[in-house]
Amino acid sequence: MNHYQTTLKKQVVCSGIGLHLGKETAITFKPAPADTGIVFVRMDVPGRPRIKACVENVRQVEEQSRRTTLGYDYYEVHTVEHVLSALYGLGIDNCIIELDSDEPPEPEDGSIRKYIEVLESGGIEKIEGKLCKIIKIEKPISIDSFGASLTAVPYDGLKISFTINYDNPVLGTQYLSIDITPDSFKNEIAPARTFCLYEDVKHLQEKNLIKGGTLENAVVVGDDGILNDEPLRFPDEFVRHKILDLIGDLSLLGARLNGHIISAKSGHASNVQFVKKIGEAHRIVKNSLPLAEKKWDINDIMDLLPHRYPFLLVDRVLEVEANKRIVGLKNVSINESFFQGHFPGKPIMPGVLIIEAMGQVGGLMLFNSVDKPTNWLVYFTGLDKVRFRNPVQPGDQVIFELEMIQRRGPMCKMKGVAKVDGKIVVEAMLMAMLLEKE
Repeated sequence: MNHYQTTLKKQVVCSGIGLHLGKETAITFKPAPADTGIVFVRMDVPGRPRIKACVENVRQVEEQSRRTTLGYDYYEVHTVEHVLSALYGLGIDNCIIELDSDEPPEPEDGSIRKYIEVLESGGIEKIEGKLCKIIKIEKPISIDSFGASLTAVPYDGLKISFTINYDNPVLGTQYLSIDITPDSFKNEIAPARTFCLYEDVKHLQEKNLIKGGTLENAVVVGDDGILNDEPLRFPDEFVRHKILDLIGDLSLLGARLNGHIISAKSGHASNVQFVKKIGEAHRIVKNSLPLAEKKWDINDIMDLLPHRYPFLLVDRVLEVEANKRIVGLKNVSINESFFQGHFPGKPIMPGVLIIEAMGQVGGLMLFNSVDKPTNWLVYFTGLDKVRFRNPVQPGDQVIFELEMIQRRGPMCKMKGVAKVDGKIVVEAMLMAMLLEKE
């Protein structure tokens, strides 16, 4: 996962007809600074009002279960869920969206593959120094609303489990559970088309909706099958599109969500109520860089290593590349307990403890190579070519540089060098293995 906020590298444009209001419209996606979020701009209105995509700006509209509408002051943007889903699914945190109408265009095939193609053509880049915002589900939360139920439970990442259940024999009951990543979103969710029942078409038209709907940009379902010439893209295409809609609504949190969302028969109205409840119950938490992208302080080290005083012999990690190399340091103080006996009047750090410190630094590199480092332990299985070159004394700062030489499954071999003021004091080859905690 990219831990920094993102935006587009350049602006991109697409056009078409809005699904519900049926108006010709062009949409322009533009780069935006950090902490902007997703903002719609009505270019067709004097003053070009801006409408931020957030749950506070959701408007109650007729047939709310069919679409999500945002508004600010007197101005609205309708049917935003597909645009928002595409941005969220690709991991784009900041974007200015200029519209020359009050509804984004519906891609011609009824899915959001066109949006994905357009956005990816603009390129996605990290905003250096700006960490992404996260809402982490820390305890279960649920609602029952509009005949639907939604639950969120803790999870590392975003997972969605969705069930639909229709009386229509073609739709029937469908279930899908999927971890949402940019790849899974693009391949498994984005191609799923919007759909409606044939019996609902006249009802929606009477309410001046789906004016832009055709058999090309929506799947129309009758009692005996679908009315479209193109067959279903997935056997469970309908539940996949409901997940797509839910992702768009979840993006209104204004942060990346870590949790497992379990939905039964939810639509936009219930989704929005659920998003409001999540927002009220869970604050946006400060993100932290992955260990590979920052200097680790003693608190990070103590989160990983089981060692404690007087046997914790690493003070800081300066550089790390998973499965490649790591640089750590140890500040040697006269207050170290071992100097009391090694040696009185001539304090020298025991060579075996320098090797131990080197091993602890190497162990931290191994922890950085697994998804959940606190679930693992590192055991050293051998030493070779150990050489002690110079003594280490109080006041020295020892820099440990370790390089991965070989890695096969849980087993590895590392080359280690310890330096003081640029001079090698100890060098060794270390063999180690990772073992999962029981």
